[in-house]
Formats: sequence, C-alpha cells, structure tokens
Amino acid sequence: MLIGIDASRAFVKNKTGIEEYSYQVIKHLRDELKNEQVILYLNPKINRKEHMNFDLPENWELKFLRAPIFWTQVRLSLEMLFSSPDALFVPAHTVPIFHPKNTIVTIHGLEYEFCPKAYSFWQKLYMRWSIKKSCQWARKVIAVSKNTKKDLMKLYKVPEEKIEVIYEGISENNFQFSIFNFQKIFNDKIFKPYFLFVGRLEERKNICGMIKTFEILKSKYNISHKLILAGKFGYGENHIKYKIANSKYKEDIVLAGYVSDGEKWELLKNADVFLFPTFYEGFGLPILEAQRVGTPVVTSNISSMPEVTGVGAVLVDPKDINAVTEAVYKLISDESYKNDIIEKGLENVKRFSWERCASSIAQMLIVANDKN
Repeated sequence: MLIGIDASRAFVKNKTGIEEYSYQVIKHLRDELKNEQVILYLNPKINRKEHMNFDLPENWELKFLRAPIFWTQVRLSLEMLFSSPDALFVPAHTVPIFHPKNTIVTIHGLEYEFCPKAYSFWQKLYMRWSIKKSCQWARKVIAVSKNTKKDLMKLYKVPEEKIEVIYEGISENNFQFSIFNFQKIFNDKIFKPYFLFVGRLEERKNICGMIKTFEILKSKYNISHKLILAGKFGYGENHIKYKIANSKYKEDIVLAGYVSDGEKWELLKNADVFLFPTFYEGFGLPILEAQRVGTPVVTSNISSMPEVTGVGAVLVDPKDINAVTEAVYKLISDESYKNDIIEKGLENVKRFSWERCASSIAQMLIVANDKN
C-alpha cells in the first residue's frame, strides 16, 4: 500500500497550531505505518529537512514538489493526477483538486465563519470554497473536536457519518530552557509573577479583552503581576498596539514575540495563570499545554473550549470582562481553589495523546484502502 501525506505544513521553522498538528501526527505515524510505503510531499519554498528533527522508516521517502504559486491546487494536484498514491492524508484543510478516491482530510475549525472580520473577502471566499470542497471530495473527514464536527454539519451540511472526531494530542517532551536566559533575551522585562497568553496576537483571540482584564486587576487589587503576550501579530495588530501604548500599565505588558518550544514550555511552567478567553477555537491546544505543566487556566465557555478543558479550567464568558477578571483573581488569591483546578487539569490531559491520535488516523487510512 502506498500512502501519500501532505507534509507541507509540518516542517517549517515557526510552527503555529496547524503546523504543530501536522508535525506531531507525521512524527507519530512512523510507528503506526512503519510497514507501509509512505511518501511525504513537501514544498521546498517553506520546508526544510533540518526542521524534521526525527528519522524516517526505511520505506518512507520525501518528495519535494516545486511550484511558484498555488502549491496544493496546482503542483500537488498534478502529482496526484500522474502519480497517485493508494491513499492520501491531508492534515491541514485543503484537498487538492486531483486526489485519490481514498483521501482523508483534517478540518481544524471554521474561524472565518465565526470571526469574519479577521479575514479579507478573498480569504473567506477561498476558505469556504476550499473546505466545502475538501469535505465533499474526501472519503472521510477528521474533525479535531465535537464542536468542529457540529459546525461542519450545521454550516456545510457534511453528513454526520462522514466525520470522525479525533482529538489532538499533547507533547511528552520535557524541554529545558532557563527562564533566566529568557529574561536576559528581553532585557530583564520578564520575571515572576505574571499572567501568560501564547498564540497569535489578534482580535479574535480577545487580546484587547485580556489587556482590559489586566488593567482592572492592577487598579482594583494592586497586584504586582505582569502580562506576557507571546506570539506573532495577526488581524488587528494596530488596534492591539494602540491599546498597549495607551495603557496606564504599559510597562507591565510584555510583547515576547514568537517563542521557541523551549521558551514556551518554560513560560507556561512559571506563569501564575494562563489566559485563553478566545472567541473561537477549533480545538485549543495551548490549554492542554498549560494544564500539562500544572498552570491553572482561565478560558472561554463557548466553542470547543469546555469540551477540551473538561473540569480542569475556569470557564467564563469571554465578552464579560468582569467575569474574566474575577476568575483570574480567585486563582491568585485562593490557594486551595487554585490547587484544585491544577489537579483537575493534570487529570484532564491524560485523555489526549499524539500516539492515540496517530493510531486512529493510521487505522482510517488502512480501512479506506481496504474498502477500495
């Protein structure tokens, strides 16, 4: 059996959620598909072998496909047309126009439908077309949460029996990176205590709401904390920067930029509270990362967040700034309550593993081929 995998999002230098998913799934599929012939399709413009950080089984190969533009719909499509594998796995939304009958695609969420202002007209047009067609073309669709499955069924009328919910996993690596080194990188701006957000800095992530929450906490309770916002800017960058620049507490708000894995884990471990009151998430992997290292989480009571957190986080209405504020304050002022949330969070992450995720995907690929 020859299995093809679109690995164009997996081996990039700076990974966000979908890139991390692609990387981890491919990494853990090695054991599940070690007896199968597998081709990883790569885009040489963005993929580098040195970003792989793991070895491949002998019967796996890398195939770099060159294309100036439209890599998926032109170059990968042509590869499928003239040299198609028995089955194709697409970890990131977009199935090529030409594809094998046995194609499986992962849909991570429909952010552009719920937070439309964060996307241009053309982005929304393309993403709607791409994801609708991907769901039509694929033999099976993987949704990363029950909430995403519900959205696909409601908005795009994808048949329920076509969608399989397979949760993302959580890394087992224990990164070692001194928080003191991180402080030096940012000229000693970062030191405990602090609240933390990790992710893209954009309006749909409710960054301005977090800033307002922080300002209320500082003024009402006279806390000594800082607020660290770690990630690249996205939609609403100018507005977010304006809010920070005009904040009475701007000296206590740290823009850390994109952080490496080691930096991320160390920041998570040392944070007093992880803030994640976003307006929409297909899954919400950073929640699990915070829970895994014993950091209490305040997140939203909408979208996929309640499903992912279980009872191991404080759930609030992300639009209710006072509710977010009081949730954070209770965690830093009530040690018993905080420890209870931490313990429940540590228990919750046991439900998720990349090994289990990869095993389910491998089984789907093999079954799809057997049905051919």
